[in-house]
Amino acid sequence: MKKPKPSPQEMAEESKKIRTLRFMVDFSMSLISQGSMTREEAIEQFDKVKRVALRLFPDKEEAFEIIYAPRFIRIINEIYGLH
Repeated sequence: MKKPKPSPQEMAEESKKIRTLRFMVDFSMSLISQGSMTREEAIEQFDKVKRVALRLFPDKEEAFEIIYAPRFIRIINEIYGLH
């Protein structure tokens, strides 16, 4: 069964959510890469981004874990060393 085509308003809202998430990810990764926080604070920042992402996109935790988690883990390990 075919899904109905999203309205222009729904498409605009989805685009806004995507831009918000991208900004949060980029900003958080930039903060973490500066190395001015502790490893625990960096992990806390990652957790905050994940919570917001799941609020914006419920039921998309698996996608978040595939797309964003590895990037955060890599940068945290590069900046703060393996733990």
